[in-house]
Amino acid sequence: MKELIQSICSHLVENPDGIRITEFLGEKTLIYELRCEPNDVGKLIGKNGRTVSAMRTLVSTVASRKGKRAVLEVVQ
Repeated sequence: MKELIQSICSHLVENPDGIRITEFLGEKTLIYELRCEPNDVGKLIGKNGRTVSAMRTLVSTVASRKGKRAVLEVVQ
């Protein structure tokens, strides 16, 4: 899952080396914290949050197939 998020984000930002993804595991919930360079945050969020919303949908769909729940957060 981490690789999926990394792959999507690296194509959206100018500095793909600045992407950091932290994974927190719970019993049934996975939390992914996405950090990037300050000038790339807007590109990840997208217009009216559409890009990050689409990424959250993909992440939660993949997690639900494994019987878990996933949350993607963009942190500065």
